[in-house]
Amino acid sequence: MNYLAHIYLSGDCPETMVGGLLGDFVKGPLQGNLPDAIEAGIKLHRKIDVFTDSLPDVRRAITRIEPPYRRFGGILIDICYDHFLAANWSTFHSQSLETYCQHFYQILPEYSEHLPPAAKRFSEVAPKVKWLECYAQIDNIEHIIERVGQRFRTSIQLDKAFPQLLRDYSLLGEEFSRVFPQMIAFAGHQRSQQALN
Repeated sequence: MNYLAHIYLSGDCPETMVGGLLGDFVKGPLQGNLPDAIEAGIKLHRKIDVFTDSLPDVRRAITRIEPPYRRFGGILIDICYDHFLAANWSTFHSQSLETYCQHFYQILPEYSEHLPPAAKRFSEVAPKVKWLECYAQIDNIEHIIERVGQRFRTSIQLDKAFPQLLRDYSLLGEEFSRVFPQMIAFAGHQRSQQALN
């Protein structure tokens, strides 16, 4: 799952939502330096990633990505799933996508002291370019994966894999419709367990 899905799956607690985003920015063991709810969001993010990678539909989707891009298949499928979530947002949330995202953009700067530099840049740029909302349009996905490819130590033309995603678009959508409800249930259970501890 990518940014939007992780934020959504984090639930409604602002700090846990921030942690859901930070799972992509904070690496390594948690040291207890962050508020408990932010760390809970990061831990949930990591558990969701492990759970997602274990799902047969996700594994099949990755194996359809042809070399040399298959080793980036997980990233490509994550971005696709954010697209399907954004494109079908009203199925999953009562607020509009734009309202939900704008609310999150307003929350994020309140925790700026806890954001690593890359997450701070996200918090500054995202509201201006409507970063999360733009996932709803498939035409934006090619540009998104191009930007992701440029973030590697050695730049990779990841956007060259975009035609494969278009080829499998209907199939990916069907897989998402099976996968995401499982993820919602998993994340809900994990949040309930965290609340008990």
